[in-house]
Amino acid sequence: MNVHFIAIGGSAMHNLAIALHNKGYKVTGSDDTIHDPSKSRLEAKGLLPETFGWFQEKITPDLDAIVLGMHAKEDNPELLKAQELGLTIYSYPEFLYEQSKHKTRVVIGGSHGKTTITSMILHVMHYHDRDVDYMVGAQLEGFDVMVKLTEDNDFIVLEGDEYLSSPIDRRPKFHLYKPNIALLSGIAWDHINVFPTYENYVEQFSIFVDSIVKGGSITYNIEDNEVKRVVEGSENSIRKLPYQTPEYLVEDGQTMLETPEGQMPIEVFGKHNLNNLAGAKWICQNMGVDEDDFYEAIATFKGASKRLEKIAESSNSVVYKDFAHSPSKVSATTKAVKEQYENRTLVACLELHTYSSLNAEFLKEYKGALDAADTAVVFYSPHAVQIKKLEEVTHEQIANAFERDDLVIYTNPEDFKEFLFSQDFNNKALLLMSSGNYGGLDFGEVKGLI
Repeated sequence: MNVHFIAIGGSAMHNLAIALHNKGYKVTGSDDTIHDPSKSRLEAKGLLPETFGWFQEKITPDLDAIVLGMHAKEDNPELLKAQELGLTIYSYPEFLYEQSKHKTRVVIGGSHGKTTITSMILHVMHYHDRDVDYMVGAQLEGFDVMVKLTEDNDFIVLEGDEYLSSPIDRRPKFHLYKPNIALLSGIAWDHINVFPTYENYVEQFSIFVDSIVKGGSITYNIEDNEVKRVVEGSENSIRKLPYQTPEYLVEDGQTMLETPEGQMPIEVFGKHNLNNLAGAKWICQNMGVDEDDFYEAIATFKGASKRLEKIAESSNSVVYKDFAHSPSKVSATTKAVKEQYENRTLVACLELHTYSSLNAEFLKEYKGALDAADTAVVFYSPHAVQIKKLEEVTHEQIANAFERDDLVIYTNPEDFKEFLFSQDFNNKALLLMSSGNYGGLDFGEVKGLI
């Protein structure tokens, strides 16, 4: 097959391009800019465009398919040429479905936890040498790529994102996969630029549950009231399999999971991750892995990249960074670190970086999100607010939203860095939560703090 990628440099897009290249397809692509790690990885496979930009001459009648990335615009010159020629144009999720329609599709959905749960499942399969196709949103230890596609594997495990599919296909990605086996971990309002009301956002998950093939199954977090309502209210003729957080305890910074064979030490921690683990266990069992084999494998799972990732540790201090940005993730992550290190002072730093988090109306969703921290810090860039063309966000609005009188707020990267590097981290835990980098913070330098 001869496939061209419009906007090949995206995190998901370049991984799909590499997967198809590894499968033996002829792959080409374009983009107006490509940054690392995408750039280096495409270059290593000979897939990096010679020149950045959009070139209509790359779109020829002999192309079997066009894969259109979200980074492209509706008036993209290459897209217009492809439409003019009548070529087959796929969004990223459409193409994944096309590649997997004869496989058993396992789709992990939810506002939070989906990357971790997908990673746990893949870790267990890898540990037991069970080869499956997959698409996951984080780099995993022991895996070279984030997307794998073969002709032979029976299963494909897909992280089911609720964001839009492409500039010309406004359906959420996870509506297009038609799972045989599905999981729903949690529902907490997000992506308000696309789903302006809570009700509209929740509706997408109802559509997801109804898209499961007849006779399939949904494994769902019964502790999340919205998930419970959506799943149990669906009239789709599928099996509904609830799960909940297993029993566990924390001793001297070590989390012990209660299993039928007794207590077992595990690498991950936090109630939300133990809940994720329970969901992953049921999915693995649906894929033919028995309970004992699951426990043996999951004991060595260290977590997905950028999800509660330990970046430095000494005898009495520790530093974690986490991708958390939505209110539910911030709350769960902060509670997890405090529970794991209850005798240490927790300094939790959150960067408001996404469209939703910088929206003045959405800010109130953060109420109580940093309550578990002993010292709570919020950083945001007024410049980022301007770039996203949002109304100005004030110190007062942020302080009122979190409802914490002692909240520390920074808008200048240098001031934030000075605060961080002036701290005595003796007997402390530092948690850095952001999908950005606090205006240019070098995480390598942060390691030197302890």
